Amino acid sequence: MSVPASPAPAAAQRLEADLLLTLTTVIAAAGWIFSKEALAGIPPLIFIGLRFALAGLVLGVFSLPQLRALTLRGLRNSLLIGVLFAAAMVLWILGLSHSSHLGEASFISSLGIVIVPVFARLFFGDRPPASTWFALPLALAGFACLSLEGGFRIELGQWFFLGAAMVFALMFNVNSHVVRNVPVRALSVVQMLTVGVLVLPAGLMLERWPQSWSAAAIGWLLASAVIATTLRFLLQLRGQSLTTPSHAALIMMLEPVWTAIAAAWWFAETMSALQLLGCGLIFLALVVSRWVWIRGLFGGRG
Repeated sequence: MSVPASPAPAAAQRLEADLLLTLTTVIAAAGWIFSKEALAGIPPLIFIGLRFALAGLVLGVFSLPQLRALTLRGLRNSLLIGVLFAAAMVLWILGLSHSSHLGEASFISSLGIVIVPVFARLFFGDRPPASTWFALPLALAGFACLSLEGGFRIELGQWFFLGAAMVFALMFNVNSHVVRNVPVRALSVVQMLTVGVLVLPAGLMLERWPQSWSAAAIGWLLASAVIATTLRFLLQLRGQSLTTPSHAALIMMLEPVWTAIAAAWWFAETMSALQLLGCGLIFLALVVSRWVWIRGLFGGRG
C-alpha cells in the first residue's frame, strides 16, 4: 500500500502562515473585548499605560539580543514612533471608553488602512495606487452611514476612533520612511514602553487610581497585556515571516469582522441596516485599497 505523500514544504509553510495570521486577527478581536471589560474597573489612561508597560516588559524579556543591537539612532527613531503610537492608543482607548458598539468602532478604526496612501502623498510625496481614490469615497460613505444612525450626529467615541485611525496612518508612513534597519522586536519593545512611560503618569495625574482592584479587572488587564498585545505580536511576526507582506495584509483585514462577531457574541450587540451598510462600505473600501495585492494573489503572484 502506497504511503500518501507529505505536503510540500512551501504548501505547509503557507498553511502555517495563514493559520497564525488568522489566529492573530482573532486575538486582536478578543483584545477589544478584554479592553472593554477592563475599563469597567480601571480608568482608560491608567489601563492603557499599564497594559503597554507590562506588554513591553514581557516582550523585552524575549527580545534582549535585538535590544542590544539597537543603535542610538535606531533608539531615537523608535522613540519617535513610540510617541505617535502613544497618541494613537490614547485616542483609541478614549474612543473605546465612550463607545457602546464595538463592532462599529472596529470598522471605523480600520479606516487607517485607507488613509495610509493619502498621508503618504501629502507628507512624503509618494504616488498612491489608483485604487486609493476609489477606496476613499467608499470609506467616507461608510463613515457617514454610521454617523447617520440616530440622526446626523457623530458621537464622541467615533471622533476618537477616527482620530486614532489618522494617527495610525501617519505612524505607518513615518515608520516606513524613518525607521530603517531597526530590529522589529526592539522597535516594538520601545514603542510599548514609550506608551507606558508617557501615558501612565498622565493617567495618574488626570484620573483616580482605583481604591480596590477586583480579580476580574486584574485578569482583563493581564489578558490585554500578555495575550492581546505580547502573544499577538509574536504570532503575527512569525506568520508574516512565512508569507508575503501582501498576503499577510489581506488576512489582517479580517480583524474588524472578527471584532464585530465577537462583540455580537459577548455583548449581544446587533446592527441596524444602516450600520451594516456603513460597515460593509468600509470593508469594501479596505478591499479596494488592497485591490492590486488581491489581483496579484488570485493571479498566482502572491
